[in-house]
Amino acid sequence: MAANKLKVLIVDDEINSTQILAKVLNKKGYSVTEFNDSILAKDAIITGEYNIIISDLQMPGLSGMDLLKITPEKSLFIMITGYGSITSAVDSMKNGAFDYVNKPFNMDEFLIKVQKADEKIRMSDEIYNLKNIIENENVFHNMIGKSKKMIEVFEYIRNVGKVNVNVLIQGQSGTGKELVARAIHSESDRKDKNFVAINCSAIPENLLESELFGHIKGAFTGAINNYKGVFEQANNGTLFLDEIGEMPYMLQAKLLRVIENWEIKPLGSDKVTKVNVRLISATNKNIFDLIKENKFREDLFYRIATTTINLPPLSERKEDIPLLVFNYLKRLSVKFNKNITISTEALNQINNYNFKGNIRELENILEQAVLVSQENRITESSLRLNNSAQMMDIVSETDNVSLDELEMKYIIRVLEKTNGNKLKAAEILKINRKTLAKKLKDYNL
Repeated sequence: MAANKLKVLIVDDEINSTQILAKVLNKKGYSVTEFNDSILAKDAIITGEYNIIISDLQMPGLSGMDLLKITPEKSLFIMITGYGSITSAVDSMKNGAFDYVNKPFNMDEFLIKVQKADEKIRMSDEIYNLKNIIENENVFHNMIGKSKKMIEVFEYIRNVGKVNVNVLIQGQSGTGKELVARAIHSESDRKDKNFVAINCSAIPENLLESELFGHIKGAFTGAINNYKGVFEQANNGTLFLDEIGEMPYMLQAKLLRVIENWEIKPLGSDKVTKVNVRLISATNKNIFDLIKENKFREDLFYRIATTTINLPPLSERKEDIPLLVFNYLKRLSVKFNKNITISTEALNQINNYNFKGNIRELENILEQAVLVSQENRITESSLRLNNSAQMMDIVSETDNVSLDELEMKYIIRVLEKTNGNKLKAAEILKINRKTLAKKLKDYNL
């Protein structure tokens, strides 16, 4: 257990029960208080100082259900029910109990349920702390990150921003390469000049040269006016060439000449124009593979990459995901004019997801969840995640499983995550409730 002790309150009119449970929890590092009088326990519960309340259902004075009704929202309540009473357990859960345990106690089961409450409380505290970080700490040029790799990127940006050299940013799609380019511009002495961005893969090959270097009126069919290319637009400022690896090979030679002399000649013109540009390029491809395949000029690479920045994917900066989630939820709250929150279970599911599309995919998933959710709260059922990562976890846990066994184990996992809610489970599994009911029957679940 973590260093900070959680405070647990146990209420039962049977002294032996409270003593046994307290002894077990004390050994696990919890700070435990016992009450054998439910009326006295009421005053202690109202203070809100206890993280977990464990109470018997049937007691003289006030019942466990009475105590549940006065339990503060931030405290988690575990009900003790006698003789495996399912009805009592269900009623307590409907009224807000986190979980229940049966008498006589199965200590392993009891400890597992307390541990789950522990994890939820600590996750909630982490969420609260992360919100404060987002609200109280400066974000580095619109980039969020506390991981070691991102701190290194931020420091590198500060250093390279002060030096007028060409920079190549390498990273997977959706990792925020343009944000890095803008941060470098903001850290440079050109920050008050233009920042111009262009995506080399988004412009048809026959138009890219004109877009880069400009053209004069009549240079080609449709050229009805003079046009300044992005090099001239960014003069004295910063030019960002995104997806430079997609630039046609023949055009790369012309770009190389421009960088060597910092002179451009618009299409159709004999006039040479001097430019003063800080060039930042980016690619999501391995530039050395492109050079080997004769798709990218090696001499151009050394011109555009005086220094390089490698931007890590989300899979290498998992600790940043909650920060990114809360930052984007703040933006979505403004966009949809409502206060959007996220459950600890949903946040945990996002943390365990393999984001192949990185930050862009994360933002897309969150926005979809907000649109699907009936409330202002993102839950597991409102997330539309590819479940393959979770399936692989189950496969890794079991050797030589059949397809039926794999499906059965996955259904059990989803039902556990939804606390047995079949409607939510069906939504996560993307099947209707009747199909789920049939599968439960087939697997004797």
